[in-house]
Amino acid sequence: MKAHDGMYIDGAWRPAAGRERIEVVNPADEQVIAGVPAGNADDVDAAVRAARAAFPGWAATAPAGRAALIGALRDVLVARKDEFAEIITAELGSPRGFSEMVHVGAPIAVSSSFAELGASYAFEERIGNSTVLLEPVGVVGAITPWNYPLHQIVAKVAPALAAGCTLVLKPAEDTPLTAQLFAEAVHEAGIPAGVFNLVTGTGPVAGQALAAHEGVDLVSFTGSTAVGKQIGATAGAAVKRVALELGGKSANVILPGADLAKAVAAGVGHVMNNSGQSCNALTRMLVHREQYEEAVSLAAAAVAKYPSGDPRDPGTRLGPVVNAKQRDRIRGYIAKGVEEGARLVAGGPEAPHGHGYFIAPTVFADVTPEMTIAQEEIFGPVLSILPYEDQDEALRIANGTVYGLGGAVWAADEETAVAFARRMDTGQVDINGGRFNPLAPFGGYKQSGVGRELGPHGLAEYLQTKSLQF
Repeated sequence: MKAHDGMYIDGAWRPAAGRERIEVVNPADEQVIAGVPAGNADDVDAAVRAARAAFPGWAATAPAGRAALIGALRDVLVARKDEFAEIITAELGSPRGFSEMVHVGAPIAVSSSFAELGASYAFEERIGNSTVLLEPVGVVGAITPWNYPLHQIVAKVAPALAAGCTLVLKPAEDTPLTAQLFAEAVHEAGIPAGVFNLVTGTGPVAGQALAAHEGVDLVSFTGSTAVGKQIGATAGAAVKRVALELGGKSANVILPGADLAKAVAAGVGHVMNNSGQSCNALTRMLVHREQYEEAVSLAAAAVAKYPSGDPRDPGTRLGPVVNAKQRDRIRGYIAKGVEEGARLVAGGPEAPHGHGYFIAPTVFADVTPEMTIAQEEIFGPVLSILPYEDQDEALRIANGTVYGLGGAVWAADEETAVAFARRMDTGQVDINGGRFNPLAPFGGYKQSGVGRELGPHGLAEYLQTKSLQF
C-alpha cells in the first residue's frame, strides 16, 4: 500500500526527525503492508509551530470562506471514497461494504454538515448592553483512534476548521495510512499551509508530546478511558482545555410490548458491526424475564448471520479485530465470562480461522450485572444478555456501570421508550431503532468522557467566549 515516508507539516511532506518506524499490518492475514515514520517530540514541535504560525490568518478568515474549504474537502473525500475504503479495509480489516457505507459515508456526511454549519453559525450575539463573541480556542492537538480512522479524524478536524482553529493530528499507529490519505485530501482541497498538520507516531511518544506541548490550547482525544485520564491530567497541569470521548458499556433495553424479533436482530447487528470495535456498541441486551429465553434463541439465530472471513469478500459481514493484542484481550474476556458462570450461547474463545486476528461472534446468556463481561468494555463482537423483572431493575442495570456513552430503548410506543430513556445516565439513546444523525451531539456521561462531538455542540467545543460591554 502507498505510504508517505514523512510528516505533513506546513503544507508539505517533510522528513521525520528520527529514524524509528511503525509497521502497518493487515489484520486479516497478518502481513505487513506498509511502514510509516514514528514521530517524536521534535516532529510534534515542528507541527505545533506551523499550526501556531498559521492560526492568526486562519482565524481571521471569514466563516463563509472556511466553510467553503470544508466543502472542498468533502468533495475530495467523495472523489476518493474508493481509495479510502480500500485502505480502511486493508489496515483495519473492515468488510469492504461496511468500509464504503460507514467508514467513508459517515465522514462525508459529517464534513457536509460542518460545511453548512460553519457558514451559518452565529459567532456573535447581543445580550443586553454586551456583544458576546465566540472565537477559536487556538491550536488543537487531535489524537484519534483506530476503530473509525476516518470518521474520528473528520469529527475533530471539520468543526475545528469551521471554528477557525488550526490543528496537529496524531492518528492511531494501527491505521496511519488513512490519516496520510486524509492529509492528501486536505492539500488537494486547498486548505492553507499550516492549518492542518499530521504527525504519525505512538501514543506514549508523539501523543504525549502533543498533549503536553505548551503551544497546544485544546486536546481532543478519542480512545480508552485509561488513556483519557492520563491526557486529562497532563492537560490539567497546564490548565489546558480537553475534549474526551472515551469508553462505553451501552445498554440495549427491550421493554415488554416491543417488537422482540426486530429489537434483538438490530441489537446483535449493532454489536457485530465493525467487529464490535465501537465505543457505543450495545454490548448489554436487557430483556424482561418472561421473554428472556425467546430473546436468547433469537440472538443465537441472528449471530449466525455474521460469517467472518476475508474482508474483501462481499459475503463477509465480520472482519478481524485490529491486532493481536486486541484479539488476545477479547479472548481473555470470553474465557472470564465462562469462568464466572455465564452461559455460552454462540461463539467462544477458539480461533475461527487459522490466520488473522479473528474472533468468533459470541453471545452470552445468564449474565448477571456484577460479572466482568457486564461491567468492562470488551471492544469485540461479544454480546451479554441480562434478564430483568421490572423497569426499575432494568434501569438500575442499565445505569450500573462507570460508563454512559450510548444506549437504546425498544418499546411498544415512542412515549414509553422516551420516558425510560430520560432516566438513563448516558449521552445518546436510540429510540426504537433511531438512525445516526450527524448533527446530534455525541459524547458521554460519567467516565465515558467530557464534551461533545458533531453538529453545533461539536463546533462549540472549539470556541471560547469573549464579552464586550457598551
